Amino acid sequence: MSGATLLKETGPREVFCGLTSIVWLHRRMPDAFFLVVGSRTCAHLIQSAAGVMIFAEPRFGTAILEERDLAGLADAHDELNRVVKDLLDRRPEIRTLFLVGSCPSEVIKIDLLRVAEKLNNELRGKVTVINYSGSGIETTFTQGEDGALKALVPLMQTTNKEQLLIVGTLANAVEDRLIKIFGKFGIENIHSFPPRNSTNLPSIGLGTKVLLTQPYLTETSRELKDRGAEILQTSFPLGVEGSRKWMETAAKAFHVPQSTVDATLEPLIARAQKALAPFIEQLKGKKLFLLPESQLEIPLARFLHNECGMDLIEVGTPYLNREMMKQELDLLPIGTQVVEGQHVEKQLDRVRESSPDLVVCGMGLANPLEAEGISTKWSIEMVFSPIHGIDQAADLAELFARPLHRKNILSQKKPQTT
Repeated sequence: MSGATLLKETGPREVFCGLTSIVWLHRRMPDAFFLVVGSRTCAHLIQSAAGVMIFAEPRFGTAILEERDLAGLADAHDELNRVVKDLLDRRPEIRTLFLVGSCPSEVIKIDLLRVAEKLNNELRGKVTVINYSGSGIETTFTQGEDGALKALVPLMQTTNKEQLLIVGTLANAVEDRLIKIFGKFGIENIHSFPPRNSTNLPSIGLGTKVLLTQPYLTETSRELKDRGAEILQTSFPLGVEGSRKWMETAAKAFHVPQSTVDATLEPLIARAQKALAPFIEQLKGKKLFLLPESQLEIPLARFLHNECGMDLIEVGTPYLNREMMKQELDLLPIGTQVVEGQHVEKQLDRVRESSPDLVVCGMGLANPLEAEGISTKWSIEMVFSPIHGIDQAADLAELFARPLHRKNILSQKKPQTT
């Protein structure tokens, strides 16, 4: 075990719900549609997070639960069936329909699994209907992707061929780059999950070796393991250090010579370190406090301390899978305080007492902290930005240098008082 101090905290928390993950999942799979069964608040949340104009016709929507549904005066299942059929008549290009549970649908106990089964029988293979929960009662915002991918695993065919499966949503350009690097290693049979088309699901089985790109895919990795796949235990591909270990783990699993790995990665590492240098100057010695929201906090803390020289005050994470995060915890400096869970008032008290230079947190806490003069970085921006891999290390560092640079500029422009 690492030198990190592991604590658990419970109490009131402040996080986005799992519905937010629809924003990047619907871009990943253009033949899929995400139908949230929820309230107008759910609709406003996703619309504002996605930044989609009202005339853009995105690949997500909300089946609004009205007062009659919530009061039990209407049969919500019948209403939902009607909405789904209207949607499929209007959007015949849909091949996979995700029914996404929300807080309201969970509270009034709408059985989305039964609805999905009934629709699949009626549609007879024209459209695949599956369900998962994005309810904020149960999930933080990144776990919505975990739920969606877990729901897809039973649809995957079985194969025992040796292959590498990269699991977790990445920007297409980043994914292409990583696959190209693995190709230079000599690894040829590579697939991605989720795929770029929902109907093009990869097969899995005893020969499948899984590399997770995101630390919040606990349920998905468990389902893949149950299907016979091997989950490769390693750090996550954030920064030069994490990305190199991530790729070396795959290389070792496929018996790639270390000389081949070094020859491929060393030029990339040299270029990345040169690009990182100006941001290290801005970040080195700055105090960092990470509040829990995305589950990316521990890999981010490792990168910002080990490669950028930031001092870690506290590293919060909503949930801690100790097995999945062991490699990351081992890379943290001795004495790092890692807190699982949240009591938001107590954590904010610790933020104020420690006077950090930068706080990584959710949008709901960022504005109040900024008003107190504390620079912040939104957690959700890490999911929307292409930050994975050696080539993206400087871009990742820049995300954290930017608010500090902004604060410096603003402080210089303050009018002098006499």
